[in-house]
Amino acid sequence: MSPNLFDQWRQGVVDQVERRLDQCLPHSGHVPTVLHEAMHYAVKSPGKRIRSLIVCAAADLFGCDVERAVHSAVALELIHAYSLVHDDLPCMDDDDLRRGQPTVHVAFDEATAMLVGDALQPLAFNVLATQDTTISPETRLQQIQLLSEAAGSLGMVGGQAIDLAQVGLRMSQAELELMHSKKTGALFLASAEIGALCGLAYEESYQGSLRGCARDLGLGFQVIDDILDASSPSEVLGKSAGKDLRDNKPTYVTSFGLIRAQELARELAERTEENLLCLPRSGGYLREIAKLVFNRVY
Repeated sequence: MSPNLFDQWRQGVVDQVERRLDQCLPHSGHVPTVLHEAMHYAVKSPGKRIRSLIVCAAADLFGCDVERAVHSAVALELIHAYSLVHDDLPCMDDDDLRRGQPTVHVAFDEATAMLVGDALQPLAFNVLATQDTTISPETRLQQIQLLSEAAGSLGMVGGQAIDLAQVGLRMSQAELELMHSKKTGALFLASAEIGALCGLAYEESYQGSLRGCARDLGLGFQVIDDILDASSPSEVLGKSAGKDLRDNKPTYVTSFGLIRAQELARELAERTEENLLCLPRSGGYLREIAKLVFNRVY
């Protein structure tokens, strides 16, 4: 696939997601205005929209256009945005910079940031339940179940709990992978499956390869994140660099060193490629998204 073709498709997805986010978020002029303004601030801050891209790429792979899948992508973005707002709070990771701008609790206040996350989470499920598409009620229910499991204590929130409990401790590679398969990987996996369910050609025979690809993409995203945290400045990352080391948090770099972390990233990229080859059109746009994940510099 030519880079220009993917870039056009990617920009089209991002544009549609941004429009739908504007449509589903409460107007910032509606009471309570500060909360709604903060919700817009959190969701509309410039991000990579990787999860949206995965949703729409998986949908495309199984015969669904972006218009039919974009609501599902929006739901993933809302859950992801809520998780970032809460992760940045002083009681969690205590970060003051996200996507190149002050975090929500810094730009507003701590209580507002908590409420922003509380409001974005149910909004995501409302979007899935009420999306104006031809997706059947049965499929919507499957999507809601997948997202609720991925975002809960057995997924993303559980991964964050493990992360907080391990500060200052040593973790094996298997323990790190378990933590990040929940904290980061669960939403990557949900993105792929929720997107695939939008398409009528999604068959159970592809499930293993799709899940394996999404799982390794999620782990790869985290490994690259750890590498960049240790090797890139805050101005490039758009968030506080070197914070993991300062906070004594176990990461792939702090636990095994930069060289081993880079080796692991290459191993995950190879495994992702193997699974992509088992999917229709060798993964289609998912192949280009994998390149974004493993080659990113911020």
